[in-house]
Amino acid sequence: MDWIVAPDANGRALPDVLPSLLGSMGLAGFTDTIGFPECRTAAVLLVDGLGRDLLRDHAADAPFLAGLLTESPLTAGFPTTTVTSITSLGTGRCAGEHGLVGYTFAEPTGGLLHPLSWASRGSERRSMLESWPPERAQPTTTVLERAAAAGVDVRTAVPAEFEGSGLTRAALRGGEFRGQRALGDLAAELLHALSGDGPGLCYGYHGHLDLLGHVHGPGSLPWRMQLAQVDRLVASVADQMPPGSVLAVIADHGMVEVDPATAYDVDTDPVLADGVRLLGGEARARHVYTEPGAVDEVLAAWRERIGDDGLVLTGEQAIDEGWFGPVVSDVVRPRIGDVLAVMRESEVVRSVAEPGESALRGQHGSLTSAEQYVPLLVLGG
Repeated sequence: MDWIVAPDANGRALPDVLPSLLGSMGLAGFTDTIGFPECRTAAVLLVDGLGRDLLRDHAADAPFLAGLLTESPLTAGFPTTTVTSITSLGTGRCAGEHGLVGYTFAEPTGGLLHPLSWASRGSERRSMLESWPPERAQPTTTVLERAAAAGVDVRTAVPAEFEGSGLTRAALRGGEFRGQRALGDLAAELLHALSGDGPGLCYGYHGHLDLLGHVHGPGSLPWRMQLAQVDRLVASVADQMPPGSVLAVIADHGMVEVDPATAYDVDTDPVLADGVRLLGGEARARHVYTEPGAVDEVLAAWRERIGDDGLVLTGEQAIDEGWFGPVVSDVVRPRIGDVLAVMRESEVVRSVAEPGESALRGQHGSLTSAEQYVPLLVLGG
């Protein structure tokens, strides 16, 4: 499939960012595969939803950021969704090892875990923070934990309401949590971290561009106005960065505009529903968990129904293709769908269990270039 952009394996993907920055500080045990400037302190600002193609296409709204674009983007990995990407960034590992394999995925009690709320989506929604703690679901040591153990001043500058959340505990354990309330907080925290004596590493997050892209569509006027605000935020930090510091601006995925009225609907289409036990993932990248013995039938039915609008394959085929990284652990394998469906162009697969998500104007999750390629914008050094 010429529209599929497979995850990267040459050291320029999201799992490589934090180890590379620590390597650029000269810390033992970390290798810079990306090629950052040597530095004393570093910060990563992740702008949720800012795909490489979106930034290039809307350069007039973000002239400072667009001026930093190069011909070598990062790849986000699979699926191209916030939960998976942030955990890949935070652990330095792909989804096949860290195990957060989608927006929702199968959990041990037979339901679907929604990692953003760390709640199960089964017959009833219930918190799993105690029954399946994030540290058990994702037990590998994070890069932030490794950096803190090596003596690095590690900080996490994310919205204050994320403190103690399941995703924070799973992906971003380690260092000092610095809750943010507005853009001014975020800019000041990044500068404070960059101005330390070093070695120092700060992770910062901005989520409103993704929010407006989902609600209004990427490229809409609200989205473009928010992009302009992000541009000014980064420019203001760049103006005050001290020598010996590096700021890397990245994203977790891109986004495409969709028309919910043209969606495939699993709940009303018996061809798609027959033999399906659970439907996970998200609208453009579905994990399809089948009833026992129904894999072949479900695979054939979905392939016939979806046709050229996407790619339908078994979970084992996706694993063999390296979509979840070079290693998929035995613990993680049951979380991957028996059948996967990734959509082309602007198609989505809707479910009544997700009325809000299925109605969004902007979506992501698949492996098109618009969703897979994210910018790597580097300042300082």
